[in-house]
Amino acid sequence: MTTTPKLELFRELPSVDEVMRKPALAALLEEHGAVVVTDAARTVLGRLRAEIASALLDSASLRLALDGMSRAIEEHLRLEVAYSLRPVINATGVILHTNLGRAPLAQSALRHAAEASGGYSNLEFQIAAGERGKRDIHVQRLLQKLLDESAKDREISTIVVNNNAAAVLLALNSLAEGAEVIVSRGELVEIGGSFRIPDVMAKSGALLREVGTTNRTRILDYENAINERTRLLLRVHRSNFEISGFTEQPSISELSDLARRRGLPLMEDLGSGALVNLENFGLRGEPNVLDSLRAGIDVVTYSGDKLLGGPQAGLISGRGDLVSRMRSNSLFRALRVDKLTYAALEATLLAYVKRDYDAIPVLGMMQRSAEEMGKRAQEITKQLILPKLKTEIVAGESVIGGGAAPSSVLPTRLLAVTCQDLSADELAARLRTSDPPVIARVEEGRVLLDLRTVFPEQDAMILRALRQIAV
Repeated sequence: MTTTPKLELFRELPSVDEVMRKPALAALLEEHGAVVVTDAARTVLGRLRAEIASALLDSASLRLALDGMSRAIEEHLRLEVAYSLRPVINATGVILHTNLGRAPLAQSALRHAAEASGGYSNLEFQIAAGERGKRDIHVQRLLQKLLDESAKDREISTIVVNNNAAAVLLALNSLAEGAEVIVSRGELVEIGGSFRIPDVMAKSGALLREVGTTNRTRILDYENAINERTRLLLRVHRSNFEISGFTEQPSISELSDLARRRGLPLMEDLGSGALVNLENFGLRGEPNVLDSLRAGIDVVTYSGDKLLGGPQAGLISGRGDLVSRMRSNSLFRALRVDKLTYAALEATLLAYVKRDYDAIPVLGMMQRSAEEMGKRAQEITKQLILPKLKTEIVAGESVIGGGAAPSSVLPTRLLAVTCQDLSADELAARLRTSDPPVIARVEEGRVLLDLRTVFPEQDAMILRALRQIAV
């Protein structure tokens, strides 16, 4: 019987055991272990068998493939065994980039999270008394210090859940399940991920009572809507858009006075959740938690990973009796956060208590001047004298992002880059495949790099990535 060419090629394939004995795989075996490397070897051999069966390989190309088998196994492991969640360099100038993880954590938050999670901790244990404790005390004491000046004659308490949507859900369910909540039509917002205030209100069991119009709502609209089924007045900060022109909206003090007269709690979904006056950081018109509580808001919900600069979390601060009702709600247990979040949040809040704002990356990025960005871009440009690259430093704007301060921009200097033989989109794609990936903007046929959101130690990585592309 005549042997077919395909059968001859199949016979040239080594066994898995033969492949595993190759000296070139010793380092991979040491790093990943025999089980994972053996599986990768089987996958590569299986791919070669499929290519032989499909007549995609002849004898010469098979020999080349076999010579490069160790490299093929290494590449397969790089793709399959590597972490999917990985660090990237944010050169977009969007400080709170939702797709890139929003607020980067302070170094102290990273250290404290590692300390609290590497072993056991006193998450729910009172060390002095030797008995069970409550996990929220680890941030409650710090928030009391930070919010104390807004307390007036009220006891201010805070609880933490996994994000601001959960905070709104828990607050509405605890305070107004089966009853009406009055809110302005102009505040029925939708944020990222199709999160809509009317939808979360429906899930909470509360009934929406819209008042006013999209652009104009008066205090009389709220007052006329109050009835025996009303349990809550709700104000929603329009954190990701603005309405301009012919507009009207009641002030917090007007709503607070109405709520007190009618014996109703007033709640605000603040969203972004700044804990300091951001005018000192170049941001105007963005409300903060202290101002809301000081003006008479009874319950404020806000995010931990936006303008606060901490981990993803939803915080609920307000009147002690109202927050206590939320803490006793069985839904709170389903929405509570773990030790990693508490540790990172505690460290972030401690930086606020110490007034160490430079330690919080988000606040530090806001304070950087356009001149500083220009100097850093110039240093990179000096070291990028390559025939294929053309660089220019141009004026631009950084934005806050993350559904915060939609009209606020920060002046900056951008590094504009073009590369011979590559379109701007192709250059941006090459940057994304560098290690670590560099995420940039593309505008008017150029790649724009905003160093405001790039940590100084990452400048050298951007330089290396551009050099490798332009070689």
